[in-house]
Amino acid sequence: METQILQIDEQHINAEWIRQAGEIIKAGGLVAFPTETVYGLGGDALNPASAKKIYAAKGRPSDNPLIVHIYRIEDLHLLVKEIPEAARKLAAVFWPGPLTMIFEKSEAVPYETTGGLNTVAVRMPSNPVAAAFIREAGGYVAAPSANRSGRPSPTAAGYVAEDMRGRIEMILDGGDVEIGLESTIVDMTGEEPTILRPGFVTKEMLKDVLQSVSEDETMMSCSDGQAPKAPGMKYRHYAPKGDLTIVDGAERRVVDYINEQALRLREEGGKVGIIGTNATIADYRGDSCKSVGDRADEAAIARTLYRILREFDDEDVTVIFSESFTAAGLGQAIMNRLLKAAGHKVVHV
Repeated sequence: METQILQIDEQHINAEWIRQAGEIIKAGGLVAFPTETVYGLGGDALNPASAKKIYAAKGRPSDNPLIVHIYRIEDLHLLVKEIPEAARKLAAVFWPGPLTMIFEKSEAVPYETTGGLNTVAVRMPSNPVAAAFIREAGGYVAAPSANRSGRPSPTAAGYVAEDMRGRIEMILDGGDVEIGLESTIVDMTGEEPTILRPGFVTKEMLKDVLQSVSEDETMMSCSDGQAPKAPGMKYRHYAPKGDLTIVDGAERRVVDYINEQALRLREEGGKVGIIGTNATIADYRGDSCKSVGDRADEAAIARTLYRILREFDDEDVTVIFSESFTAAGLGQAIMNRLLKAAGHKVVHV
């Protein structure tokens, strides 16, 4: 299969290209497209065969649910049995935007899309290219991140092409994404809204709208023994090819430990990548040392993290060490992704 790549400007969207992309979805094909979080791999959410194609293209386990993307709030009614009042409040504030909510699914949504669950995950992206594409595709696009399963999610179309060229019909290249981490996922089916995956919309932001919001107990821990309630909960995700270890502790101890390990591993023939910050990066002695930016600018760290992991892959780095980050606010989402990428391998020094 030849994959067509079209560069599209969100300020001047080419209507004909969007129409072509929509026709591919309606015909049962797959299109990768930009959102404000990461690039998505889209198929018809109401077509079981399309969901199967998504799983095949990604090499994704079929029990890992897909997120259904809509472009207008009224389209939610077809997908769900009911919309709780708490969900209406969150949608009024955070849709369109990087928030996914989980509902009891309607009969219109096939189990192939939900990974066999009776619930469906839904979000409405704010990226104008995504919105135009979803509209032309019929209004209901199932889309996980547009990468091979387990790899770092793509924040630029070049990384989508690296993983998906020859596997899908089209890539809409909208440039670098705005946020760089996947959406926050909140389960609305229980007695209390529960965060299943942290993201740009933080617990603090959610509690400004709802008085009570809880967190899934496995969100920051290993949950391999449990059935996934939402994307990214069960399997190792976001992982580079190199073996990643997170090092937590006082700044100087972390730097010294990483440098000691890097020296040993380089002497053994390994190629070492190190993720630090602006304050520490000059102190590291790896083969490839990259700063995610200033610790105070968590939004910049979020935008940079996946790109750095992909760059390490391009450089054939075999071992990676990363500093730890504060597990609060947006930092919680950053640590969630790092922990998944590292297979929860953390050294405390």
